[in-house]
Formats: sequence, structure tokens, C-alpha cells
Amino acid sequence: MGFADGLRKSSRENNSIVCMGMDPVLEKIPLQGGAEEKIVNFYSGIFDACVSASVFPAAVKPNYAFYAQYGFEGLRALKKVIEKAKSLKLPVILDAKRGDIGKTAVAYATECFNFWQADAVTVSPYLGGDSLQPFVKWCAEKGKGIYILNRTSNAGAKDLQNLEIGDKKLYSVVAEKIAGWGKNAEGGVGAVVGATSMQELEEIASFYVSQNPPVPLLIPGVGAQGGSAKEVADALKKTGYDLGIVRINSSSGINYAFEKQGTDDFAGAAVNEIKKLNAETGM
Repeated sequence: MGFADGLRKSSRENNSIVCMGMDPVLEKIPLQGGAEEKIVNFYSGIFDACVSASVFPAAVKPNYAFYAQYGFEGLRALKKVIEKAKSLKLPVILDAKRGDIGKTAVAYATECFNFWQADAVTVSPYLGGDSLQPFVKWCAEKGKGIYILNRTSNAGAKDLQNLEIGDKKLYSVVAEKIAGWGKNAEGGVGAVVGATSMQELEEIASFYVSQNPPVPLLIPGVGAQGGSAKEVADALKKTGYDLGIVRINSSSGINYAFEKQGTDDFAGAAVNEIKKLNAETGM
């Protein structure tokens, strides 16, 4: 099964196109213990609540840096939460934003897919095609996925990504490159496109919708960054996008929903937020 097929399967089975970002901040986790124990118990609690309520996201996205900042305890926690997610058959997108050339790129790809056992990983395009080929090879031969940074959701993205290249913006040129890099990768090459500009999202999606193989979309910027899941889903529906290969990500909005909901039940609050996002996206 190719990566895009796996996304569609997960979307159908979980009635969702939501991706739960998993970004641990120890000071915000309402549990006792060391870093490893707190992180593992926090996300295990959320997963267990998902099982109890039969409410799931369609993927999870642990951000490598949020674990690595806590040293080996954090990295051991990352390994355990990935294993837990995979036991529930949830696609795991490792948000590592790798980007390098030659043997270093090969080593990074091996780390992400072989050691961490990720189903997909985020990567940077700005070193060019040779820096991505080791990752694309995993997509073509092993059914893995990559999400290439295309138009990101942060305020400073415009500093480079909106630069004029002839009569196009740089993000449009990158979108064309992404489609080209994915030609022989069985739908394994996707794009990261932020939810903070609906006009740009629609523009990029309108280009990708006609591409073969399809380009999976990872859309951050929903929740704490201000984007609306409903607006994103509506914009994609306008373009005729296959929503089964779209993942709309919310990290803090799900992880720390208990703060907004005014409850001590962090796991139940996270499930409620996932349920709400599933409804907003029409799933």
C-alpha cells in the first residue's frame, strides 16, 4: 500500500482528516514525575480516552524538537508515544524538518524511517532535489511519505516564500518542484501548506488537485495559530481536493484543550477537541 492509500484508509476508518500534533511542554502537563514519565503518561492518557470514546484523529504528528529539548528522557518518551500511536494504527508524521545532502541525507532518512519507525517525515526543500532523493526513495520503495515545506503558517514565511520569481511567487515554484519530485513516488510526496492564508491555500491546492500521483497535504496553523478547520475544509472542497489525503493539524489546541475548557480532565478535553474538529471538517 502506498502512503496516500494509507492516509485514505485511516481517514475512512477514523472518520477524520484531523492530525493531532504532539508537542509536549512539561510545565503545561498536569501530571507528576520526570520528563519521560510525564510525556508518556500524558499522551497515553489521551490515546486511552480516544479508545474509550471511539473518537480518533486520522494521524499524529510528534514534533522532534519538543522531545529532544528534554534530552534522553524526552527521546525515550518519543519512541514510546510513537509505538503507542502505531499500536492504534494511526499514521505517524515525524515533524523533524530534515534537510541536508549526500550521505547525511541518507542517514537522516534512515533515522526517521528505520529507527523512529515514522510513516512520514517533514523535510525542507531549500537544498534542492538531491537532498530529498534519499527520502523519496523510501516513498517509492517502502510506501513511506514525506511532507515538503511549501507555504508555511508562520508570520515570517513571507520573507522568502512570497518572493517574486518572474511572474510567480516562490511558493508556487516550490509547489511545481514538489509535484515533479513526487512523479515516481506512488503518492508519497506531500506538501506542508499553512492554514493562515485561505487565498494562498486555495491557489496551491488548485494546482495540486490536477497532479498525478496525488499530493498529500499537511496543513498546520489551525487552533492556537488562528486558522479555522472549517475554513480549510471548505476551501479544499471548492478545489475538489481528495480530503482523504489531507491532514489538518492542531497541536496546542488539542494537547492543552483542558486549559480552555476549564477542566482537570486533560484527556477528555483533548478528545472533545478532536471530536469538534472532526465535525468542523465534515467527518
